[in-house]
Amino acid sequence: MSISVADHILERLRDWGVEHVFGYPGDGINGLIAAFGTAGDRPRFVQSRHEEMSAFEAVGYAKFGGGAGVCMATSGPGAVHLLNGLYDAKLDHVPVVAIVGQVARTALGGHYQQEIDLPALFKDVAGAYVQMATVPEQFPNLIDRAMRIALAESAPTAVIVPADLQEAEYSPPAHAFKHVPSSAPGHTRPVARAPEDEVARAAEVLNAGSRTAILVGQGARGAAAEVAEVAEITGAGVAKALLGKDVLPDDLPYVTGAIGLLGSRPSYELMRDCDTLLIVGSGFPYSQFLPEYGSARGVQIDVDAKMIGMRYPTEVNLVGDAAATLRSLIPRLRRREDRSWRETVEAGVRRWWETVERQARVPADPVNPMLLFWELSSRLPDDAIVTADSGSAANWYARDLRFRGRMRGSLSGTLATMGPGVPYAIGAKFAHPSRPAIALVGDGAMQMNGLAELLTAARYRDRWSDPRLIVAVLHNNDLNQVTWELRAMGGSPKFEESQTLPDMDYAAFARSIGLEGIVVDRPEDVGPAWDRALAADRPVVLDVHCDPDIPPIPPHAEFDQIKDAAAAIMKGDPDAGGVVRKGLRTKAQELFSRS
Repeated sequence: MSISVADHILERLRDWGVEHVFGYPGDGINGLIAAFGTAGDRPRFVQSRHEEMSAFEAVGYAKFGGGAGVCMATSGPGAVHLLNGLYDAKLDHVPVVAIVGQVARTALGGHYQQEIDLPALFKDVAGAYVQMATVPEQFPNLIDRAMRIALAESAPTAVIVPADLQEAEYSPPAHAFKHVPSSAPGHTRPVARAPEDEVARAAEVLNAGSRTAILVGQGARGAAAEVAEVAEITGAGVAKALLGKDVLPDDLPYVTGAIGLLGSRPSYELMRDCDTLLIVGSGFPYSQFLPEYGSARGVQIDVDAKMIGMRYPTEVNLVGDAAATLRSLIPRLRRREDRSWRETVEAGVRRWWETVERQARVPADPVNPMLLFWELSSRLPDDAIVTADSGSAANWYARDLRFRGRMRGSLSGTLATMGPGVPYAIGAKFAHPSRPAIALVGDGAMQMNGLAELLTAARYRDRWSDPRLIVAVLHNNDLNQVTWELRAMGGSPKFEESQTLPDMDYAAFARSIGLEGIVVDRPEDVGPAWDRALAADRPVVLDVHCDPDIPPIPPHAEFDQIKDAAAAIMKGDPDAGGVVRKGLRTKAQELFSRS
C-alpha cells in the first residue's frame, strides 16, 4: 500500500524513538498534521500556544534527557516564530530538530503568500544542517541526517518540506546514480580521550600547584564522579558555571556554587586566590571572574575543540570526553596532603550559606524574593527538575538553591532570553512525567508567554503520572533585572514607562483554567505555600508578591557599578528610599559574615 511523504516522515521519527513533537498547526504543514491523525497520534503531537513555545519545549525536553527534541511549524510566520527557541538550543548546545513547512514547489519564487527563503532564514541558527526537500526520494536521508547531526553536534537542525511534497506519494531512493540511501536509525556518541602525552602534561601542571580551583560546566555532567575524585586528590574547590549548576550537589562542602555576576562570594574568592585552574566542560565567557592572567596555570578539558583555549590562557588543552579524559588523568595526580587550601575554601562556603539565609530574611515589602528560593531549597524533592527564567529569578536560582541528589536544573544560559521557564518545565514533564517540575519566573516573563502556556499545562496534565508542575511567579510589577541594570551599568534611574508592568492576579488566572492558584503576600506564608504546592494533585501557580527593591548585588561589585547605582539614586529614582535602605541591609549580611 502506498503512503505519503508525510506518513513516511512520521514513520521515520518513530523509528528514531521520537515520542513527542512540539508544534502548532498551519496550512503549510497540513499534510503532516493529517498524517498524525492516520498514525494514531504517534508520535504524539503536543500543541503549544505559540511556535516559539514549541521550540522552547523541545529544548527543555532535550536538556532534561528526553533525547533530541523535535518541533514543528508551518511555513512563513510559523517558521519565523521558531527562531528564538532554536537560537536558545544553538547557544546552549542542545539537540533539536525542526521540521518546517513551505509553500508548494510550484509557487516557489513567485512571491507567494507566506513564501520566505527558509534555507536562508535558518542558515545561521541551524547551520549544522538545514535542507529543503524537493522530491520524495530524499527521504529518509534528510530526517536521518538531521537527527544524527543534531545529536552528534548538540545543535539544532532543520528540514523544510513543501506543502505539496508532504501529500505526494512516497518512493524510497533507488540503487541509482545521484540517489542517496540511508542506514538504520540510531546514534552512539563516540568516546574520545585526549592523547596520553598531553594528559601527562596536564598532570604536571595540576601536581605543581598548591591552590587548585576547578570550574565545571554542563559538559562535565557525565563526569561528576571523576570531577569529585580530582577535587578530593588535589584538595580543590569547585565552582559551577550557570549551565553546570546541577553537575555536582551543593551539599559537598568544597562546592562554592555559581560563578560570575550571578555567583557566590566563595566562587569569587576561589578564582581570585588560586594558583592552578582546571576547566571541565565549560564555555563560561566572563574572563574577569577567572584568575588574573598570569596568576594561575591552566588546564582545560572539552569534547569540542572549537571551545578550547578562548576563555583563559590555559597552557594544556585536552580535547576529549570529560569523564574518559579525567579517568586517564586521575592515576597521574598526586594527593595533596596539605589541606589548608581546602579548609579555607570550605570555611568560605559555610559562611556563604549562612549569609544567603540572612539575606533571604532581610525584611521586605511584602516578601523578600530570596526567601522564596531559600524556603524552596530545603523542600525540593530529590528528583525535582527546576527551570528558571532570565531576569532577577536567575540571580536567586543561581545563588540561593542548594541542589542535591538527582535534581536537575537549567535556564537559557547563553542566549539569556526571556520566556523559556514555563515551556522548559512543560518539556521536562514530557521527558520525565514521573518527576516534579518547578519553574521560577519573573512576572515579565509570565506576562510575555507564561500565562498562555499554563493552558498547555492544563491540557496535558493528565498525561503526567506525577501531576506536579509548579510555576512560582515573582510578582513585583517591575522588569526588575533591567531596572537594576539601568541603575548599576548606566547610572540611570528607573524609567517607569518602560519598566512598570500592569498588575494582575496570576493565581486567579490559574484557578480559572482548573489549576491550583496560591497567593503569597506575607513572609511567614512562603514555606507553607511551598508545602501546599508540593502536595498538590495538579499544576500550581504560586503568585508571590515580591519586593522590587531587594538588589541582586554581585559578590564583588565593581566601583563603577556602585558609583552608577548611586548616580541613579541621585537623579531621582522613584524607588530611591527602598533601594538604599534594603540594598545596604542586604549587602551588610555579606560583610558581617566576613568580619
